[in-house]
Amino acid sequence: MPSERAVPAAAAAVMAVRCVRLARCSLPALALSLRPSPRLLCTATKQKNSGQNLEEDVGPNGQKTDPPSAEKTLIEEKVKLEEQLKETMEKYKRALADTENLRQRSQKLVEEAKLYGIQGFCKDLLEVADILEKATESVPKEEIRDDNPHLKHLYEGLLMTEVQIQKVFSKHGLLRLNPLGARFD
Repeated sequence: MPSERAVPAAAAAVMAVRCVRLARCSLPALALSLRPSPRLLCTATKQKNSGQNLEEDVGPNGQKTDPPSAEKTLIEEKVKLEEQLKETMEKYKRALADTENLRQRSQKLVEEAKLYGIQGFCKDLLEVADILEKATESVPKEEIRDDNPHLKHLYEGLLMTEVQIQKVFSKHGLLRLNPLGARFD
């Protein structure tokens, strides 16, 4: 026959089970929190079987003992991951610097290409301006009369075009030089 202590303990266990069932039925949100976690049970069982507690292990002299091998492994893994993080951050910073350098070089090349393109265009326009000047100089002044309106209008159009090109050149910093008779610099 069971002892008197066992009966009240069994009755208390039955009452506890009934209370948990009642709580689960009446409050579904509470039911989730009343479920035992297998992980917690597993840890509790391990501690119960091995006699360990959650406090740090203390040796017979009151000094801390070495952490178990699992903790050492985790610490080593942590150090290894921190080193990998440092290496990755260094690579990332270098990649950012390389990208910035590439952007600056590309921008400089684009500016140089624009300048070179403008220089070539201006050189070609200088040739056109020279041809216009020669064309206006080749027309004899005596031939420009009112009885020949086509030639007169053509000559005036050439002069206006030449003046306009010279204005554009001076606007952009191109100055006309006449080195004939001057000392070479």
